[in-house]
Amino acid sequence: MPYVLKHGASSELFACGLVNRYELPYYGVKDWDEESAALGERESFLAARGVGDPEAWNVVELEEMKLKMANVKLKNDPANRLFLDDSGAFRIEKKQ
Repeated sequence: MPYVLKHGASSELFACGLVNRYELPYYGVKDWDEESAALGERESFLAARGVGDPEAWNVVELEEMKLKMANVKLKNDPANRLFLDDSGAFRIEKKQ
């Protein structure tokens, strides 16, 4: 199962510009295949994107279908922020 970054206080999933396996750019939720890779790369990954306090972002497991749905919900739009509540429901907000 994939692993993603979820903000502990806000429940936001970390999304950014990515490149898919076909070398096409898109805006989506960053994921890792292995928990150890996510934990090992979290700090440098967030720092490279100008995000402070990497400890505020937790590595969480997300079902493959939920990850796909998360990226659909983002609509490839960097103005969208995606949140995942404790019941597993998504909520979208526009960045201000």
